[in-house]
Amino acid sequence: MTPPSSSSPWASVIIPIKDERENLSPLVAGLFKVMDSHESSQSRPYEILFVDDGSSDGSSQELDRLAAQHPQVRVFHFDRNYGKTCALDAGFRQSSGEIIIQIDGDLQQDSEDILKLLPLTATHDLVCGWRQQRQDGFVKMISSRIANRVRNRFTHDGVHDTGCPLKVFRRPVLERITLYEGMHRFFPALALMHGFTVTEVPVRHYPRIHGQSKYGMGNRLFKSLYDLIAVRWMQHRVLRYHFKKGEGPEAGG
Repeated sequence: MTPPSSSSPWASVIIPIKDERENLSPLVAGLFKVMDSHESSQSRPYEILFVDDGSSDGSSQELDRLAAQHPQVRVFHFDRNYGKTCALDAGFRQSSGEIIIQIDGDLQQDSEDILKLLPLTATHDLVCGWRQQRQDGFVKMISSRIANRVRNRFTHDGVHDTGCPLKVFRRPVLERITLYEGMHRFFPALALMHGFTVTEVPVRHYPRIHGQSKYGMGNRLFKSLYDLIAVRWMQHRVLRYHFKKGEGPEAGG
């Protein structure tokens, strides 16, 4: 990721997009309202980064139109569909904000809830949304519920809704974590594994109005359980060490 400088945006909003054309304009309008209202935006800019993950419904053209109209908006187009983890990783690497906000493009999250998560970055490295009142279909809700319970049983991350797309990171978290396919489902566990602090905040959730969900029982439940094996292995093999006081790089000399 590009290291921040004194002139860098204070925050980067990352949105992976796959066929969400009708949601894009209202999403951008909501994000502008929220980000402009934050006190940090009075003295420093922010950026909104879209990663177009091989859309075929006209989202690509709509994103280019929004980017041409608003200087805060940047768009990156994949040459085909690579999946959400790749889209998020690309967005993270192109970002330059000290605070990095992740949100989906389906309008099922409320952009205003970003303002509920941001204050907690003063005391935590990763703040996760928690959709206490899910507004999804039966299959999606049941598969997510099973996956969350099994995941928490093995990773012990203490997070109720790791799949909630609304998250706020302090930059060092994403500089430390290496992503692999499917690992976006385990951000809390990966952050805790590397010694970062994690918390969660209840957020609102709405039914999808436009477009179609990209997830079902097959690619949500079974893939996440398979990836859980890799995360569990990483938790047992991660390198952890500390120098004695007066030794190591911080000692100087």
